Amino acid sequence: MHGLLAVGASDEGRLGQALRANFVVQEIQVLKRIVFSVAAIGVVCLAAGCQRNAKPGPDVWAMVNGHPILKQQVERYYLSQYNQPNRPSPQEAQFLKLNILDELINNELLLEQAQKLGLEATDNEVEQKFSELKTPYSDEQFRKELDQRGITVEQLKNNLRERISIEKLINREITSKIAVTEQEIADAYNRNLADYNVAEPEYHIAQIVVTSRRDSEIRNRKNDDATTPAEARRKIRMLLDRLRAGVDFSELAMDYSEDPMTASTGGDLGFISASALNQGDPDLKRAVLALKPGQISGVITTKDTYRIIKLIAMLSPGQRKLSDPQVQQSIRETLRDRKEQLLRAAYLSTLRDQAHITNYLALKILATDANMPASTAASQAAPATSTPPPNPSKE
Repeated sequence: MHGLLAVGASDEGRLGQALRANFVVQEIQVLKRIVFSVAAIGVVCLAAGCQRNAKPGPDVWAMVNGHPILKQQVERYYLSQYNQPNRPSPQEAQFLKLNILDELINNELLLEQAQKLGLEATDNEVEQKFSELKTPYSDEQFRKELDQRGITVEQLKNNLRERISIEKLINREITSKIAVTEQEIADAYNRNLADYNVAEPEYHIAQIVVTSRRDSEIRNRKNDDATTPAEARRKIRMLLDRLRAGVDFSELAMDYSEDPMTASTGGDLGFISASALNQGDPDLKRAVLALKPGQISGVITTKDTYRIIKLIAMLSPGQRKLSDPQVQQSIRETLRDRKEQLLRAAYLSTLRDQAHITNYLALKILATDANMPASTAASQAAPATSTPPPNPSKE
């Protein structure tokens, strides 16, 4: 990463929030789903008959309204997330896999509900999202990315179809029904006055980065990468000329910046505190302090890296007032997020209450790890009779 500054913990948190807007950006944990081809699931259904009373094979770890969730799906996601040198203990691994399986169960319930309400993603929606994901990569880079994750283009598109379908369901049944009143914003502000007291100056910064070396992690929209000092100098001068001609900073950053962490967000680094700025490169600090909000710097050279900085905004120390539009927007977004999380949890709980779910992994763990006979565990966790999931839009 071509980091601008060494930032403290609080600044890094804000920075991270600004940078997590790519690929599967903005998804709550309940919406995570493992990529697996529809064809493969169909084979499983044919072999098992997809009958609730039929005894499933060892590869079926859960059944949701007659639909199998396979061990293979859970393992694939587990390995992609936790395949690190310091691996979890066997008990920790089982716990993590139970959590993953629970997310897949929730995901299946949401997908079934989306299908019942006619909210399935169209082919055009899937192709558009696929194109958006592929754009920052060359064909070779994209193929390598898929290979590293052990998925095919078809599997990725199936995953996108399911994710878009669930997003449409959530938007219709939950997000569109959330409202935040001015009184709620005022009450939240008064309860958290200390949170809006700025202790030191903070600078909202964006950057465009160009390096003179080949970078395998390029993520800009044009897949543009300078590979020599001469190319880098020509490129950064071209970008500065276009910025001075009035071209949008964010658009140029998304098209040409060579920082893989910020190119997709228009170069946005979020707010950097004065103390964090003091710990960074002196030339960068001088460039930031010389700017007024809305202004851009000249070319800043550090070793083999060239930067152009934009100061988006600056916060002065002191109590920020409720009348500040940024304060209101921050509170509104926080309150919306909280309401959405609550409604999602309630919505999922209702779907689960009405569904026919058997978690065979949980039964197996109870039978083996707790020395409980499998028949006893099964009787204690017998699923309820299936009834159609509710349609909240009609309630």
